[in-house]
Amino acid sequence: MDTKSPLGEFLQARRARLSPDDVGLPRYGDRRRVPGLRREELAMLAGVSAGYYTRLEQGQSLNASPEVLDSIARAMRLTSAERDHLHVLSATPTRTAGGVPDRARGATADRRYGPERRYEPERVPAELRTLLAAMEQVPALVVGRRNDVLAWNRAGHALLAGHVDFGAPDQHGAGHPDAGPNLSRLVFLDAHTRALYQDWTKKARAAVGNLRVMTARNPGDAGLAALVGELAIASADFARMWAEHSIEPCDSEIYELDHPVVGRLTVTQQTLRIPQQPNQSLVTMTAEPGSPSAAALTMLQHTMSR
Repeated sequence: MDTKSPLGEFLQARRARLSPDDVGLPRYGDRRRVPGLRREELAMLAGVSAGYYTRLEQGQSLNASPEVLDSIARAMRLTSAERDHLHVLSATPTRTAGGVPDRARGATADRRYGPERRYEPERVPAELRTLLAAMEQVPALVVGRRNDVLAWNRAGHALLAGHVDFGAPDQHGAGHPDAGPNLSRLVFLDAHTRALYQDWTKKARAAVGNLRVMTARNPGDAGLAALVGELAIASADFARMWAEHSIEPCDSEIYELDHPVVGRLTVTQQTLRIPQQPNQSLVTMTAEPGSPSAAALTMLQHTMSR
């Protein structure tokens, strides 16, 4: 039986998405037992032996060279973000079958997942909190490596999660990481957040894609693995999207919102990396100046001051 690895799971999922027509290969009228390209077809396109590629998928060969990974990425028609993810996965420890570590399901830790790292509770620097407060007209929040909301300003709280206690993010700094709001949990398990996004599937796929990136970057984070397991059990939508191995960077995206107080509006979400805190991001939401959506944000500001 194959030993699953992050690299092998990703390669298998991506290969299954490709058809001979996608890559210009003849079908010869064959009937395929599984979707996607065969391993030997992908290996031929990538210029590697079928045996070597099979070992990569089966977890029997790890740490492929950058040149081989780039060849496979080209053969699979990966985007630049997916190619970068492939390189990160090549150095990620092996996981258990199913794509979710045993520890994420509450079972005994599997040594094949790699050494567990100790992470201190994430804290937002004072200067970043000052910046959030100064951006009072711009909905903004600081997000950690597990998609936890570590801090938000009044506008960000009112726009995205007014039904949650404003001081809830401080629970993370108090050493209770599971007590504060988490964007992934909100998207998949919170009815208010699900109703907020008119195209909820688009937002959900972005959340899953971002979580995929973070788990690859932090393979020893047991809390992150537990979050994936929790969501996979609690949400069939999450389990299905997680199995797709989609990588969708959340650098900039436009979302249509249906806010319970100010109605429908369109916002541009931008995610900015924080150099001093590499696992934290500043997320902002803005509307086009002079638009009805900008007026809706201004109206939301007025309701906050009452």
